[in-house]
Amino acid sequence: MIGKDIRIERIIDRNTRKAVIIPMDHGFSLGQIKGLMDMTRVIHEVSDGGANAIVLHKGMVKAGHRKHGRDIGLIVHLSASTSMNPDPNDKVLVCTVEEAIVLGADAVSIHVNLGAPNESRMIEAAGQVSKACARWGIPLLTMIYPRGKGIDPVSPQSVGHCVRVAEELGSDMIKTNYTGDVASFREITAACSVPVMVAGGEKGGDLDALEMIRDAMKAGAAGVCMGRNAFQRDNTTAFTKAICRVVHENEDPARALEKAG
Repeated sequence: MIGKDIRIERIIDRNTRKAVIIPMDHGFSLGQIKGLMDMTRVIHEVSDGGANAIVLHKGMVKAGHRKHGRDIGLIVHLSASTSMNPDPNDKVLVCTVEEAIVLGADAVSIHVNLGAPNESRMIEAAGQVSKACARWGIPLLTMIYPRGKGIDPVSPQSVGHCVRVAEELGSDMIKTNYTGDVASFREITAACSVPVMVAGGEKGGDLDALEMIRDAMKAGAAGVCMGRNAFQRDNTTAFTKAICRVVHENEDPARALEKAG
C-alpha cells in the first residue's frame, strides 16, 4: 500500500485530511462548455486558488498541468459518455491505469451509475480498474451516483448504497451526492472506512454552494469534488479560495466569500 499512501498525499491534505478536487472532465460529455474553453487558463486558476487536485481526461493533461504556479495533484479520469447518447448514464472505459501512470497521474477516477440500465457493466469495469490500481499502487477515486428511472438521487438509502458499493470495490476515495441533510449523511460517512467527498452538481449561487459544502463537512465529508460550481464562476481563483477556506479552515461561508474578495 505504500505507493498508494505516497500518491494520495498529493490529493488529500496531510494536515486537515481533507481535499478540494476540481473535476474538469465535462468537455467529453457536454462539449465546449463555459469555463473549459481555455484549459490551460482554468487549470492555472484553480491551482492558484489552492485546490488540491484536478480531474482530467488523458488528452487534456498536456493543456497545462504543472506548467505554472503551485503544484496540484493530477487525477486521470478513465470513463466517459456523451450527452448525444440516448443513455448518457452509460459510462465506458476510455483510458487504462497504465496510460494514466505514463501521464504522471497521482490517482485515477471512474464513474459508476447505480440503477442505470448498464449498471452491471460499469461495476465490472470498476472491479477491473480496482485490480489494476492495487497492482500499480495508484489511488482510485470512484464517482458513484444513484441514477435511474424512479430513483431519488439524494435518498439516504440510495446514496448509502452507492458508498458501500464503492467501498466494497476497493476504492480509496469516493465521490457521491450530498443527501441534503447533515444527520443522514453523517450516518453514511460514519459507516465508511474511506474518505467520502460530495459532488457539486450544476452551478448554483455562490453562498448556496458554500453552505452545502459546510453542511457536508459537518456530516463527516472528507472534502468536495466540485466542477461546474467552481470553474464556471466569474472569478474561479477567488471562489476556489473560498471553497478551500470552508473545507480546510472550517470558515463560515459568508466570511470565506468576503475574504476571497
